[in-house]
Parts: sequence; structure tokens; C-alpha cells
Amino acid sequence: MFDTTMCSLPLAPGLGYKPQHFADIMQDVGRTRWFEIHAENYMGQGGRPLAQLDALASRFPISVHGVGLSIGGEGPLDADHLARLKTLCDRINPASFSEHLAWSSHGAEYLNDLLPLPYTNASLSRICDHIDQVQGTLGRKMLLENPSSYLAFSESTWSEPDFLREVSKRTGCGLLLDVNNVFVSATNLEFSPQDYIAAFPLEEVGEIHLGGHDEDEDDHGKPLLIDSHGREIADPVWALLDLTLAHSGPRPLLVEWDTDVPDWPVLSAEADRAAHALTRVFV
Repeated sequence: MFDTTMCSLPLAPGLGYKPQHFADIMQDVGRTRWFEIHAENYMGQGGRPLAQLDALASRFPISVHGVGLSIGGEGPLDADHLARLKTLCDRINPASFSEHLAWSSHGAEYLNDLLPLPYTNASLSRICDHIDQVQGTLGRKMLLENPSSYLAFSESTWSEPDFLREVSKRTGCGLLLDVNNVFVSATNLEFSPQDYIAAFPLEEVGEIHLGGHDEDEDDHGKPLLIDSHGREIADPVWALLDLTLAHSGPRPLLVEWDTDVPDWPVLSAEADRAAHALTRVFV
């Protein structure tokens, strides 16, 4: 059995934690009320990273975001990786744990990417088995994040929102809605992001993510967006967030910025904008 609480993050903005901002955070956190860490950065046995994380966790709710479990992979989950993840979660008792609807390993090979998968009955069954194993091992409910997509599989028999709804129904997991991923996928695959949000099971969403993307073109000159997390959040993504919150009500909002990370005041300003977005739906 596992704790069925979806998450206990505050209905407020959070930021992805970067060690270079530790002193700034401890001095003046601004409107940020919680932080996310990537689990794989904290699976060691000690040292400064864990000492800083302990200090951070003593003051703020923490969301642990996994990037290496390969939930969508064809093979079994890595038992050693899952055990190290459990050790980390037991140590800091995070307010939320999440992973991706993607795969990143094949056999003993690990890839530095989150790769897509077809939405079929076979992949649905496999993913649900993996999520059951994760939740049973950790003893806590997890959130599953929608991916950013650059291609679609002809063999898919489920839409992405319906696939995620069914995963949540079968496993009891919650969902993490990345609004930037929706916008990126909608642009690349030429569907309506508003229709996607309308079809998404918002009642299962325990956390919303926002991030920046880069703009490019494909070989045919059509727009191609890359989910880079390396710049400020684009205005159309903020507009899509407003639409989402109008239907979902307030949710914990995370601003992700993982490459070309700016100084703390720039990140804090993005958290301020997220706080304003929440204010509009609290009123």
C-alpha cells in the first residue's frame, strides 16, 4: 500500500533548486514557497549537496522530480535506482514525487534524453505495472508528467489525455501537467493546445510546470519548438496557463530553468509572475 495523498505542496509558486542560489534563497526567498530537485542529483551518500538539501528541506516543502526511472521502458525498472530513490525520499519526506511518461534506457544502456512511446494497450499495461512498483516501493503516490513531443506514432490507439487518464484510473497515481510541454507538442504536431487542456483530466493534477523553449524550424520550414528549459517562459505559455487555471483552479506552480541558469533575481521574477497568475484564480 502507499500514501494516497496526491501532494502537500502549497498553492503557490515554486522554483527548480540550483546550488548556486543557496545563499540567495536563505537570505531572501521572495514569493517562492517551495523547491523542486532532480532526484538523480542527490543519490550520493553525503557531502555538500545533501547537506544543502537537508537545510533547504528544513525550511521549505520539496518536490522530488525523477528523470531516470524510464517508466515507459520495455524492460523492468532498475531495482538499484529505485532503492536509491527510496533512500532519498525517506530522508527528506518530500511533499511530492513525480516522473515522466517517457523512456530513457534499454537494457544496460542509459540515454541522456526522455524519449516518447506509442500510446497502445501494451504500453499502457507496462507503464501501469511500473507505476504500481514505484508507488509500492516508495510508499507514496507519484505524479506522472505529460511529455514534450516532436513526433507521433502511427500505432497509437489512445490520445495522450485519455492515456494519462486511464493510467491514473488504473494505478491511483496523480498527474503533473507541464503547460509548456503542451504548447511545444501542439506546435510541433499541429493540434490545438486549448483542446488538449479541455480534454485533460485536470481533477488528477497535483502540480503544474512551466518552462522556456527554443524556436527552430524543421526540414520543411515549419516551426519546431524545443523544450530546453533554458530561457524565460514565453507569453503564449503564460496565456495557456491562465486558461488551465481557469478550469482547474489553483495548483502548485513550478518554474523550471535548467540550462543557461540566470542569477537569482531573474528566477525570482518568474516566480512573481506565477504568483500573479495564481492570484487571478484565487480572487
